[in-house]
Amino acid sequence: MVQKTHFIAESASPEIPRRVFLKVLVAGAAGFAVVSCTPAGSTPTQSATEAATSEATKTLKVAWGGAPAGLDPLTASADTEIAFLNAVYDYLVDTNAKSEVVARLAKSWDASEDGKTYTLNIVEGVKFHDGSDLTLDDIIWTFDRLRDPASKSPTSDLYKGIESIEKGDGNSLVFHLSDPNPDFLFSLSDNHAVILKANASDIGDKFNGTGPFQLQEYTKEDRAVFTTNPNYFGGVPSVSGLEFVYFPDVGAAVNALKGGVVDVVLRMDNPTFKDLSANVEYTSIQIATNGHDLVRLRADRQPGSDPRVRQAFKLATDRQAIFDRTQLGFGALGRDTPIGPLYAAYYTEEFSPPERDVEKAKSLLAEAGFPTGLAMTLYVPNLPDRVALAQTLAAQWEEAGIHVTVEPQEESVYYADNGWLEVDLGITPWGSRPAPQFYLDVAYKTGAVWNEAHFSDPDLDKQIDIAGTTLDEDKRKAAYKEVQRILIDHGPVIIPYFFAQFGVSAKNVGGVDVQPFAGRTNFNRATNK
Repeated sequence: MVQKTHFIAESASPEIPRRVFLKVLVAGAAGFAVVSCTPAGSTPTQSATEAATSEATKTLKVAWGGAPAGLDPLTASADTEIAFLNAVYDYLVDTNAKSEVVARLAKSWDASEDGKTYTLNIVEGVKFHDGSDLTLDDIIWTFDRLRDPASKSPTSDLYKGIESIEKGDGNSLVFHLSDPNPDFLFSLSDNHAVILKANASDIGDKFNGTGPFQLQEYTKEDRAVFTTNPNYFGGVPSVSGLEFVYFPDVGAAVNALKGGVVDVVLRMDNPTFKDLSANVEYTSIQIATNGHDLVRLRADRQPGSDPRVRQAFKLATDRQAIFDRTQLGFGALGRDTPIGPLYAAYYTEEFSPPERDVEKAKSLLAEAGFPTGLAMTLYVPNLPDRVALAQTLAAQWEEAGIHVTVEPQEESVYYADNGWLEVDLGITPWGSRPAPQFYLDVAYKTGAVWNEAHFSDPDLDKQIDIAGTTLDEDKRKAAYKEVQRILIDHGPVIIPYFFAQFGVSAKNVGGVDVQPFAGRTNFNRATNK
């Protein structure tokens, strides 16, 4: 029998830090610990006010290489966009650097034995920045918007299993699901799922959240200036303000750190991080993630619709050489599936991509009708690590008769009008998610909203469905194992590595809570002396 799981916070008071763990941890879905704890705040022996005044109160300036393209939570995806939303709004539940579920607006929760009903107890007394109270109606309205098929947002797929949402006893909210979903709490922490005020207007232009920071000024492509929220239910942030400064690229952002113009940089290429981490003037951090660069060939039209061509690309690729050259030892080697070592319960090395074999690749291309080779354009976001990957691939593939022209594009261009979903050959950076099911549901299942390879495989779909609904952990492990086998064997994707997440700050900065997905980094407890 599936045991009923009940998660409850030790206290709803803002005086207890959000990362205080329960004495008894319940092992959650996807092999991660699911932890309930109190909202973000100060130490147990210090009030929120004392915490705010005992630390230096300088504004914290964070550099980003690139500016937000859009700030409607339905469509936001880039780190800069998610970081903005994460500062202003709150999620029902959050995840930490270890991919554990932790409390945010929901202070506790439980799940029914059949895995189809989740009840969340919401913190009382939370206020929006305009002074109005957060209500259950606001949360229901937010999720109705997120799951509306007409929105054509990736969240409409993610939340299509929600049959209804209703108010429960007290200040609780009940989600009824059509099928069991062992990852449902992780789904609630999705990057898009910030809680808005019901019937909010001008979403993406006006920002009335419940989050730790309030927007003071926003100049597109330049900066966003925030003040601390003095009424934040999780405790007043330790810095006096937060400023996101947008630069045209990561190199310019790093130069701003070196020049003392900003205090923190969170995204950078591997050589730059290696250089900065050796400099005693900075504090550096790296954490393991499941973020990866997806190299994919469209499988719904020529040439990628021919499995021989797909196999030729795999055979022409030396993943270890790519990892050594581009990652410099950071992160982990990839195996052409989005299920990486971070998901220890489900990751397997039983199946391996083929060893590089240039002659065999040439032979397969000839059989597929390309005896003199294949010419294509490889589209890639204009980021240093991604361009380096593209150039390395181009050199390797050239030896097998695959001639590619590398076409770097600004991120705003690459993702504009879903162009990245249309090109035949591309490289797309995928940020880390706390559970593997997200990738499969939105990017690998037939017809999924972000299935950029346009791949369709009934056996793969079957295993994705099993993994996403079964409450039997052994069956789930078996399904994820089969997913990896299928993608390694004949999938149209190459994933050469999983990258690490970096953070570098000036020595006077502390408490920056770096997350696997950089945009979810929390600055609530940051200090800037």
